[in-house]
Amino acid sequence: MENHASSSSFSSFGSYLRALAQTPARFAHRAGSVSSSLEEMSQVKARSGSELQKTLRWYDLVGFGVGGMVGAGVFVTTGRASRLYAGPSIVVSYAIAGLCALLSAFCYTEFAVDMPVAGGAFSYLRVTFGEFAAFLTGANLIMDYVMSNAAVARGFTAYLGTAIGMSTSKWRLVVHALPNGFNEIDMVAVLVVLGITLIICYSTRESSVVNIVLTALHILFIAFVIFVGFWKGDWKNFTEPANPGHPSGFFPFGVPGVFNGAAMVYLSYIGYDAVSTLAEEVHNPVKDIPIGVSGSVILVTILYCLMAASMSKLLPYDRIDAEAPFSAAFRGKSDGWEWVSNVIGVGASFGILTSLLVSMLGQARYMCVIGRSSVVPAWFARVHPSTSTPVNASAFLGIFTATIALFTDLNVLLNLVSIGTLFVFYMVANAVIYRRYVAAGTTNPWPTLSFLCSFSFTSLIFTLIWHFMPQGKPKAFMLGACAATAIAIIQVFNCMVTQARTPEFWGVPFMPWIPSVSIFLNIFLLGSLDGPSYVRFAFFSGLAVLVYVLYSLHASFDAEGERCVCQKNGEIMNESGESEESACFKV
Repeated sequence: MENHASSSSFSSFGSYLRALAQTPARFAHRAGSVSSSLEEMSQVKARSGSELQKTLRWYDLVGFGVGGMVGAGVFVTTGRASRLYAGPSIVVSYAIAGLCALLSAFCYTEFAVDMPVAGGAFSYLRVTFGEFAAFLTGANLIMDYVMSNAAVARGFTAYLGTAIGMSTSKWRLVVHALPNGFNEIDMVAVLVVLGITLIICYSTRESSVVNIVLTALHILFIAFVIFVGFWKGDWKNFTEPANPGHPSGFFPFGVPGVFNGAAMVYLSYIGYDAVSTLAEEVHNPVKDIPIGVSGSVILVTILYCLMAASMSKLLPYDRIDAEAPFSAAFRGKSDGWEWVSNVIGVGASFGILTSLLVSMLGQARYMCVIGRSSVVPAWFARVHPSTSTPVNASAFLGIFTATIALFTDLNVLLNLVSIGTLFVFYMVANAVIYRRYVAAGTTNPWPTLSFLCSFSFTSLIFTLIWHFMPQGKPKAFMLGACAATAIAIIQVFNCMVTQARTPEFWGVPFMPWIPSVSIFLNIFLLGSLDGPSYVRFAFFSGLAVLVYVLYSLHASFDAEGERCVCQKNGEIMNESGESEESACFKV
């Protein structure tokens, strides 16, 4: 390996060409390089200059979690899952999905308590599987955040129009010279994104206050919808469809319908992961993070189950509008209740604002920590000394999001999350198991890696059978065989491999069962997504790999060389009485 202290890979065109020629060797050296929790919390964090202030308590995290999860999407997801899959048993689907979300949240919580830094999943994967895996997932996550936030911001215009009874077309300017899909200029979406960007740049503490207020208002509207549904509804709608020819009962589509419905509504729980990116700003991570993450998931599960029950009582499942179930239930009524549709529009608008606020907080902190790792310019890592927020990352991503939201109709449904986010959840669950059972340099990693690969493969086979094999006894037998095999794999691993590390403060209980269930569920949900999602994931992953090979790998390699020089000079300086830290800053 060449001398790290050589000139930068980007100092001249010739230097860059020489760096590209050394790409294979550099990739072998850097792609699997891992950092330690101590490094992430000290040396890496110091690259931001000023620190993020610890101003958040458990109730702030609960507010961020609820605000991030309960967006406008639930108003759509509930109707589609009930009408097409579960019927009145959509209540059970939400309960199952809530349990699944809680299991996944446990995995995030263990990392966040052990390593309270702003990087979230990026940092967790970097200390477990290395730089390349972290960059690939982090890049996909950033792009998912930006695109989905732009789509959600444009959705705010539609829901605001519903709230005040004005058509969306009146809020947007059509430019006929632009191609379809890019010709509707939405200034309202731009103003919303830029306004939220200013808030999160100004202060995390004030962002929490704004989020709590908006979330409280949103929950009040949801409570009103639940109350009206139970008041105006009829209990017979839980068992009797409007058309006698349709399947009846509380489980009209059987157990498969309940689980298919759970797979769809699970996507409404996405948002708690953004809370982990605030771990660096939490006053007492050991106490506040478990309460904040788990408490928000439990509260949201209760709200979702009540909303589902309210809707099921209000209408027979075969009369529910799949696209706008609550609004359509009251729209056009002649008994004086049509105004409830406008109220729902107002509530959904608040939900959009809170989900945008939490998502934009999360994406800025992801970018900040990616900047600390040197795989993107260090400019993104800077924390402003006055506001104690990552202003550069927040402003850049805010402007980027606003630009896309201005003219691009992304056609991304509010109740769907990209394949990239589920992939990150899958990777974090694997990382929790790996860190518990493998200690670098002292433990053989292959038994754990073999378990993770074999269990993932079994889960994939189960998912393919569930989604593509026709109903019948052969399908039931093969599903049962896969389930038994998966359980046996976990039990054998649990008996034969001992844990290499025990969490000091908080850990996922019942290892390795809970993370394994989370791995299975995320693979199962990945199998429920459509083909275009996989195409988009492949495109962004390929783009991320290209960026890593052409820029990030070499920037990271140069940064490692600078740190080596820094440490060497620090040792010399220490002999003369000056601190190593001071020497490093001089270098």
